[in-house]
Amino acid sequence: MPDFAEPLARLIQEVKRLPGIGQKSAQRIAFHILRASREDVDRLTTALVDVKEKLGLCAICNNISDGEKCLYCRDPHRDRRRICVVEEPHNIVPIETTRTFEGLYHVLHGSISPLRGIGPEQLRIKQLLERLVDSDMEEIILATNPTVEGEATAVYLARLLKPLGIKVTRIAMGIPVGSDLEYADEVTMSKSLENRREM
Repeated sequence: MPDFAEPLARLIQEVKRLPGIGQKSAQRIAFHILRASREDVDRLTTALVDVKEKLGLCAICNNISDGEKCLYCRDPHRDRRRICVVEEPHNIVPIETTRTFEGLYHVLHGSISPLRGIGPEQLRIKQLLERLVDSDMEEIILATNPTVEGEATAVYLARLLKPLGIKVTRIAMGIPVGSDLEYADEVTMSKSLENRREM
């Protein structure tokens, strides 16, 4: 690795700690910041500090929020009879992009993973159950990731929620639109067959 002035080397090292950023990308970003105007760097710095100082978790659903409630929980037009359960706040984005789900969310902040020492008590499951007390909830949609941990979490939640008399559904999984069956692995193909629907 070439030698850089200490402040630049430190910036490269910090940028490299970001997910998906290797040495070359970190160097490009660091040199971009070096060439940027002082105002651009100040805006970036302010944005980074604001993210840490002005954001927290929604008191209701645990999504990222700039207030006591997130924008979904404070929206009076959302369907309060449906909750979509996701693992992380960023999992809400692809669901919202579809513009088809109008209910609320609940963020677990992880999934059950005994190998990593994460059990149900480390997730925000208790808050979900508290939300259901004295509610007119009709459906809980389990939208955990299609991984071993995500499946284990969905199965655990389904067993916990079914006795409450609320409809519990799981998002469908299978072959993505636009792909070819030839490239589907056996688990994906199996899920596609399981989740087939009548036409």
